[in-house]
This record gives sequence, structure tokens and C-alpha cells, in this order.
Amino acid sequence: MISADVRFFSAALEGVRMCKVLAFIKDESAATAIEYCLIAGGISIVIITGVNAVGTTLNTTFGTVSTQLK
Repeated sequence: MISADVRFFSAALEGVRMCKVLAFIKDESAATAIEYCLIAGGISIVIITGVNAVGTTLNTTFGTVSTQLK
């Protein structure tokens, strides 16, 4: 038969585990880090797209100038 002390400590341990689980669920620092990563990813996609568009335009312009100089 389980003594009252063992049951008390078992219940206390379960309470501590539940507190740790709730603290982990309430912790939003990881969610904030993920949000910052998504923002950085979005900004990098915009920068890459812009640089690619400008690069294509510059390539066309320099091609035209090169052709006219020949």
C-alpha cells in the first residue's frame, strides 16, 4: 500500500511538472525569434528580387551602349 507521504510527494512532483509545461507553453521567446526570421526572410526575398530586376535592366543598358560603340 502506498503511504500518504509518497502520494503527497507524487502529487507535488506532478504539480511541478505541470508548472514547467505551462511555463514552456507561455514562453513566447521562441515565437518571437521565428517571427524575426520570417521578417528577415521576406526582406531578403524583396532585396534579391530588386537586385535581379536592376541587374537585368543594367545588363540591357550596357549591351545597348556596347552595341552603339562598335
